[in-house]
Amino acid sequence: MTKEWAPSAWGRKLTRSPDWRLILQGLKLSLTVDGKTYDVNVDDAGSYRVNRGVFWTDVTLRPGPARVVKVDGLPNARGTDLTSAVEAALVEKQIHEDVVFLRGAHQTALDWLENKTQQEQAAKAGRRWITHEMQAAIEAARPSIDVKAFRARMQKANVHTRLGKESADMERSLIRWEADHRPFWASLNAAHTERELTACKDLFDHVERKPLTDEQARAVICFDNRVQVVASAGSGKTSTMVAKAAYAIHRGFVAPKRIVMLAFNKQAAVELADRAAKSFERLGMDDVAVEASTFHALGLRIIGKATKEKPDIPDWATDTAGGISKLTEIVDQLKDRSATFRTQWDLFRFVFGRDLPAFGSIGTPDVWDDQGNGRTLTADGKRVRSQEEATLSNWLFYNGVDYRYEERYKFKTADEDHRQYRPDFFYPGIDLYHEHFALDAKGNAPPHFADYLAGVDWKRKLHRERGTSLIETTSHQIRTGDVFKHLAGELTRRGIQLDPNPDREIPAGGQKPMEPSELVALVRTFISHAKSNCLSAAALRQRLDAMPDDAFKHRHRMFLDIAEPIIKAWDAALADEDGIDFEDMLNLAAEHLESGRYEAPYELVMADEFQDASRARARLCRALVQKPGRHLFAVGDDWQSINRFAGADVSVMTDFREWFGHGQVLKLEQTFRCPQALCDVSSRFVSKNPTQIGKRVMSVTPAMGPVLQAFQVDNKEKLVDAIDQFVMKLAHGVHDGSIPAGRDGKVSVFVLGRYNADRQYVPANKARFERWVDVSFLTIHRSKGSEADYVILPEMLSVLRGRSFPNTRADDPVLALAMPAGDNYPHGEERRLFYVALTRARRTVAMFTARGQCSSFLRELEQDGAVSTTDTDGKVVHEEECPACKRGVLVLRTGPYGEFRSCSNFPACRYKPKKSGNAPLPATNHRGRVNQANRRTSASPFSRR
Repeated sequence: MTKEWAPSAWGRKLTRSPDWRLILQGLKLSLTVDGKTYDVNVDDAGSYRVNRGVFWTDVTLRPGPARVVKVDGLPNARGTDLTSAVEAALVEKQIHEDVVFLRGAHQTALDWLENKTQQEQAAKAGRRWITHEMQAAIEAARPSIDVKAFRARMQKANVHTRLGKESADMERSLIRWEADHRPFWASLNAAHTERELTACKDLFDHVERKPLTDEQARAVICFDNRVQVVASAGSGKTSTMVAKAAYAIHRGFVAPKRIVMLAFNKQAAVELADRAAKSFERLGMDDVAVEASTFHALGLRIIGKATKEKPDIPDWATDTAGGISKLTEIVDQLKDRSATFRTQWDLFRFVFGRDLPAFGSIGTPDVWDDQGNGRTLTADGKRVRSQEEATLSNWLFYNGVDYRYEERYKFKTADEDHRQYRPDFFYPGIDLYHEHFALDAKGNAPPHFADYLAGVDWKRKLHRERGTSLIETTSHQIRTGDVFKHLAGELTRRGIQLDPNPDREIPAGGQKPMEPSELVALVRTFISHAKSNCLSAAALRQRLDAMPDDAFKHRHRMFLDIAEPIIKAWDAALADEDGIDFEDMLNLAAEHLESGRYEAPYELVMADEFQDASRARARLCRALVQKPGRHLFAVGDDWQSINRFAGADVSVMTDFREWFGHGQVLKLEQTFRCPQALCDVSSRFVSKNPTQIGKRVMSVTPAMGPVLQAFQVDNKEKLVDAIDQFVMKLAHGVHDGSIPAGRDGKVSVFVLGRYNADRQYVPANKARFERWVDVSFLTIHRSKGSEADYVILPEMLSVLRGRSFPNTRADDPVLALAMPAGDNYPHGEERRLFYVALTRARRTVAMFTARGQCSSFLRELEQDGAVSTTDTDGKVVHEEECPACKRGVLVLRTGPYGEFRSCSNFPACRYKPKKSGNAPLPATNHRGRVNQANRRTSASPFSRR
């Protein structure tokens, strides 16, 4: 649209302006004067000016940097029209720009949405899962749109009017473009699953001997890039893995040669391969096979292909006994070459074999006196009040120092309110007293040590007043190691000559130092964990520095001082034979994959028993599927994670998404093994640990008799006969028909041992019952994946020394430097081990214990109302726990003065309840108050006077 303006005759005459004509066409303003035309763009506000006068409007154009053209004589009314026309042109221009922007953004959104829809439709047509990688790629391809600018322009009334009905389409498209499409894709995958359940029903019904459950089939269909299946005990995880391979091949997703199934050990790998072969045969998939391997064997093959030279594996690097023997040889060589190493080795073994409890904690006593006070044994046979004092005593004994523990002070201090003062240590050869105080770096006592500092001040003042020599050490000093330099200096300065001797004879009743073989085994375990977690010497030192201040850092530092040269020598011995060990197989293979030096051919990687995966195994799995288009299918049960001693890290499973990025987490909650009542008891027991992944285990297996039984005999020696009688009753029941027979007309029985030594409880002379009962022995660790009609747990015992279930001997704290953090729930891994034992049974679990030695796990089941312990005649047993050691029970005994009650763990625990009215009065301090600092009860592990 073109508009023109020109001056009026009067205007031109009165303003003396030349004749001119002004034309506005779009945004171009053209002024013709004296035959010359000058153009400007009204977009540039500085290129023109319309100035209204009293009667006439003048117009100025700036067509160039130094060019100004001015005309006058335009009536003001026409000048106003000119201004309005220019403004309208500018508005029209903005509307046009807004519409162009909106239509461009709209088309951009439509193009992306169309591409997304095409990929979704292609997945549906190809009966494929919309994977996380596919979703991420679609999202990554989503073009950027300035949503704020889009909505601002859409809100302009003139733009909205210009667009008309088109604006509603634009708004809908933008909403679709900016939406979170993950829920929609999840719904598409859910619909895909329902279609596949129908389309592949024949495969799911025949791939195993029994049709897959709905849970299993859904796990098979879920073909995302990372899938973890949390499988309940007896839920058919192997069936699910095998079916996954068959489904992938049947649907053409993955070629057989691009599938690998990884197992924890060789036996499991063989079973996987055999199960897969039988399934393929059932389905008529002739000449189809998939690879089944252990993690280590696969790692070794990868190293060979990446380096073109397969490394050797020395026998001593794979065999437990061989590894210990090799390490013993290495240690002996280091001791021969270095006097410093020999001293460090012997000192750690003799003095620092045991860790310290947390500052202010009582720890676990070795023995208890008749009042229930716990005591710790020393190498020279003394019974001291804390592990700190025991460490000092052992150091003194190791160095041949003559000392007395709690010798009576040479001056009498006892009165009607105080007992005689007994300093912690006394050195008779130099007449020196030594007090070890429970004080931290700032000189503070543990908060719960009432009036402790007052007792410290009293002792110091007493020595000053009496003129006796006193040296002091503190808890902080012993944890940092400064105490040993300090003590050595104080003693040698006063004339004592230290005589270190690791072969000093241990008297009867003394606590034996750590055996050399025990320390070698500890180092071997440490090497395995350090390598599994890819920890260098520097990383181990960093972990040490990061430990809390109240930890026994000196002990950890000493251990690293001996472990580092041993690890270096171990690796050198491997290099000498061009060999690697088990941990190297995983780490080196992962390095080759991560660096791209080798690309694995597998598109579907399936990992069995994932709850027992170490960090090195998880790293290898991650490296195997790092390329696009790869799939990881990991199956396990964190409730059955029981191999931390072998490097397993349950957090690999509980933190699956942190390890592998986005992942689908599915559950198999239906079990085919245990009756529901046993599922409920076992699940409730293991789920008390809040770190376990929650699931509701459901069973269709009918109950046959009680799911739990517990029997107590008078002493451990009678367990063999009691178990024999139980098995014979089963045989008689099967024979007379009162107990339904199982497979082959028999019932199967597992004797499951916490230790290999529990094999002794398998009844002898099997000919008596083998027609009706099959009895076999397995350790609980080896029983995973197995099941029997009846499970016998032969030693549900808790003893002060020896075999217990739960095992009360914790991992040595130095292993924490190289191991993943364990869960903090009491006996976390032992609880899972007990869960494994309970869930091996198809009918009943029979637990056997001995009087006064009942396992804390069995007690817990009793407290939960899950079972009642009876004697072999069926009478319910009631026992009173010993309040001192918490492990024995109070039993009635007969002595020279008649009957009395005492702990069943005598003589280790000498606790005897005081008869009414005979309780001793508490000691009081010099102010007449109860002397908390003088009592030194079992609640305080340190010298408190």
